[in-house]
Amino acid sequence: MRKLSFDLVIIGAGPAGLAAAVEATNLTGRAPLKVALLDDNPVAGGQVWRGGLEKSPDREARRWLEQATRPNLHHLFQTKVVAAPGDHRLLAESPTEGLEISYKKLILATGARERFLPFPGWTLPGVMGVGGLQALVKGGLPIAGKKVVVAGSGPLLLAVAAYLKQHQAQVRLIAEQTTAKNLAGFGLTLLGSASKLAQAVQLGRELITVPYRTASWVVEAHGQHHLESVTVCQAGRLHQYKCDYMAVGFGLVPNLELAGLLGCSLQNGRVTVDQWQTTNQPDILAAGEITGVGGVDLALLEGRIAGLTASDRPEQARVLFRARRRWQGFSQALESGFALQTALKTLSRPGTLVCRCEDVSYAEVQSHQSWRSAKLHTRCGMGPCQGRICGTATEFLWGWSVGAARPPVITARLGNLVLEQEQVPEV
Repeated sequence: MRKLSFDLVIIGAGPAGLAAAVEATNLTGRAPLKVALLDDNPVAGGQVWRGGLEKSPDREARRWLEQATRPNLHHLFQTKVVAAPGDHRLLAESPTEGLEISYKKLILATGARERFLPFPGWTLPGVMGVGGLQALVKGGLPIAGKKVVVAGSGPLLLAVAAYLKQHQAQVRLIAEQTTAKNLAGFGLTLLGSASKLAQAVQLGRELITVPYRTASWVVEAHGQHHLESVTVCQAGRLHQYKCDYMAVGFGLVPNLELAGLLGCSLQNGRVTVDQWQTTNQPDILAAGEITGVGGVDLALLEGRIAGLTASDRPEQARVLFRARRRWQGFSQALESGFALQTALKTLSRPGTLVCRCEDVSYAEVQSHQSWRSAKLHTRCGMGPCQGRICGTATEFLWGWSVGAARPPVITARLGNLVLEQEQVPEV
């Protein structure tokens, strides 16, 4: 197992992690810090700027990606953290080796993932996450001429629908679960941001021919071996749409597993930080979606503040506080505008799978009073995803808490875990 040591380690190379890395390595007239940027993807960019510098057409993305190439910034890509075996120490692994990484300071920028809710047929081939389908198309999945229904909640539905339409998909419907009233309230917040308003107008133009329905959600996906059609509830009435793919996602959920393992305080589904993006743990900061889902602009600002704080430049960080407050307001409007309706809790039937990794049904899980009980008796959450999908669903369905994370926080090679244990002296 190879040992590495850094002044600062940043986990996550999305917008927040990139901004933190750029600020922390931009030390004119001062001794440079030895900084590591770690991500399990092959290149920087995260899920938002997927594909890195070579594939990103976004001007803002290219600006940050180009800056994240300084000599004192060490890229550790295709690398994932699996455990935290000691103080200021991480256990990670790449495709070829195990790594023991020591740090003086740590910035967590682990981002968020899509929230999935179970409904009949949601495990059929052809039903996938909103971001997942977009990523597959970016990777070469042929979508031209395919009929697609986009369903769930949040602005991401519009962005993905526009992307699919640009690639000649036949987007038949966008089903947004929030009400028209809530959507209008959120729309008013866009008036305070010229950039967000311009994005909304552009998306409206691109999707002018696509039906967009509020208070609508998928009730069932149909098909024998592959998705063939979906039934959607629109204002209390059922409508069926033939489709080849359905992209569905009910907002985003912060990736809190590593933060929880490190003992960071978690409240209301996010990492708690102070004005400097510092957690309750010494020398650990957090930025981006794990402190609250708020979009790229907020993630960049939080990342910059975290990078400046970690490199002992508080006065430069303070200058960014006002802009951060503005985008935190947008984050709060996003959360309230697209709050999930309680009707979504009634979609599952007794035989609907909740845990697709271990084939555990809704009826089996519902018979328990807590996540721990369901996990112990049904193996719900004990499959490859380690509860990242079903655990999030049960939090919404029954208000359960999945509890503290346990190492390894993600699937790991047994050999690396054994090697790590062999280095621990016996007491």
